[in-house]
Amino acid sequence: MSTATRTETTAWAFRTRFRRGAFGWKGTQLAIGRINEALTEIRAVARHDPARAAEGAVLLLEKLSPALCQIDSSSGALGNATYAAVQELAPLISQAPVSTKVRQQWLDRLFEAIQEDDPPSIESLGDHWGDLCATKELASVWADQLLPTLKNVLRERKRGTYAFFSGATLCYSALFKAERHDQILELLDMDPHPIWPYLVWGAKVLASRGQIDKAIAYLRERAGSTTSETSFARFAEEELLKAGRRAAAFNQYALLANQANTHLSTFRALTKKYPELAKDKLLNHLIASTPAEPGKWFATAKTLKLLEQATRLAWASPCDPKTLNRAARDHLKTQPDFAMQCALASLHWMSMGHGYELTGLDVLEAHRYAIEAAAATQQTQQARASIEQVLASDRPMAAWMQRSLGIGR
Repeated sequence: MSTATRTETTAWAFRTRFRRGAFGWKGTQLAIGRINEALTEIRAVARHDPARAAEGAVLLLEKLSPALCQIDSSSGALGNATYAAVQELAPLISQAPVSTKVRQQWLDRLFEAIQEDDPPSIESLGDHWGDLCATKELASVWADQLLPTLKNVLRERKRGTYAFFSGATLCYSALFKAERHDQILELLDMDPHPIWPYLVWGAKVLASRGQIDKAIAYLRERAGSTTSETSFARFAEEELLKAGRRAAAFNQYALLANQANTHLSTFRALTKKYPELAKDKLLNHLIASTPAEPGKWFATAKTLKLLEQATRLAWASPCDPKTLNRAARDHLKTQPDFAMQCALASLHWMSMGHGYELTGLDVLEAHRYAIEAAAATQQTQQARASIEQVLASDRPMAAWMQRSLGIGR
């Protein structure tokens, strides 16, 4: 049985969950859950039948935008989920062992889905178009199909008329795969105001020729101030890493390119990408990168079990009292000296007015952990002296903390 025939009869469970308009205005979390379920289903099939999994990937990408069109996506969570789905599914389709005829059918379906992608859910698929073609020959065919429209749009833009073509990124990607690099640069020269998703292809052309520094300078000069510094850093880091220039990638761009929601997540992203760097040295580098707020790296140092460094960080600059309390609680039995320092630092920063949504319970917990840890290390007198300082009347939150502890003044 042919791949085309076999995949057409696949009973995908996610098919009925992604009907047009299947999710309402507040359906973000439900939709994200359904997307994850669909990806899990496709992954399971990919383990033993990559061609059938790729067919499922095409089907899901076709259905995403129509199914999600009514959702309020202003939070950005849904956009992140669909972007991640595209990044996972595109390689499955690109690497699927199918005939050119089947692949062309997939591309036709996906192209139609991109034209109907409103509001955009799969627009990042265009970045992968050359790889989806799988061969230089098929990529060149697609480039020839898209070029006339793109050139017309660029002529209109040169005349000062607003013009847009949803297949522009697809065309640049196909030209790159087909190794028709000079045409990419010529098209970009025709565009009076090329935007980042197009300019990056010109930079990739230069990088593919080994001109990494020239590629980075090209983007810096032409992208303008509207371009995200993070996007620029990610491109530069990636190309330098491909060229084996790891030290330059790390020193110049890694911190910005790998910034995550938390300092610990940033650290983990960097250790994964730069395994040759010792963790303690990497942490010192990161601490030095934020000289005004070293305390924000406390949780990272604690997780790495660098407790001496974590102690210094806890006192170096404002540190979240709740985080310090949790650290004191978790280390009370195993590392009582560290627990005492965390609890005392928590009381200190609370007394100075730092922390969010604190209650009297936070004060009581920090005080209890400090006393218990001090007793275990024979430092009760020192701990009480520190607490006395914290509760001094010149501290902004001292009166509130005294009331929380039931101490009259």
